[in-house]
Amino acid sequence: MAKLIHTMIRVLEEERSTQFYETAFGLKVADRYDFDGFTLIYLSNPETEHELELTVNKGQEGPYDLGNGYGHLAFSVQSLEEEHARLKAEGLNPKDIKEIAHQGTPLGRFFFIEDPDGYKIEVLERRGRFK
Repeated sequence: MAKLIHTMIRVLEEERSTQFYETAFGLKVADRYDFDGFTLIYLSNPETEHELELTVNKGQEGPYDLGNGYGHLAFSVQSLEEEHARLKAEGLNPKDIKEIAHQGTPLGRFFFIEDPDGYKIEVLERRGRFK
């Protein structure tokens, strides 16, 4: 069986992005590999084995076109209200908390936040299928 090990996104500025992901989700640099044309930075935290790979392409001067195929990253948290308040206090501008139901049955509670490059990140309350 295959194991999902990381998700990669391209970012414009290494320091700005690593600071955001550490402040927002406690992800710290696990490894960093500098190459001639790009740098790979792997972020993780003790909550999961899955890593976020940030790719910084040297010479990229403007924001990336995120296109219409990218959806979002998702993180789960124990207390949605506490996490929303913490991110708001950090000045990271989380969107409003929402709820989703399927055929009348509650499915999840969540909010979105965007990283410095505009990637959407869903923050879900740990319950049901989103543990």
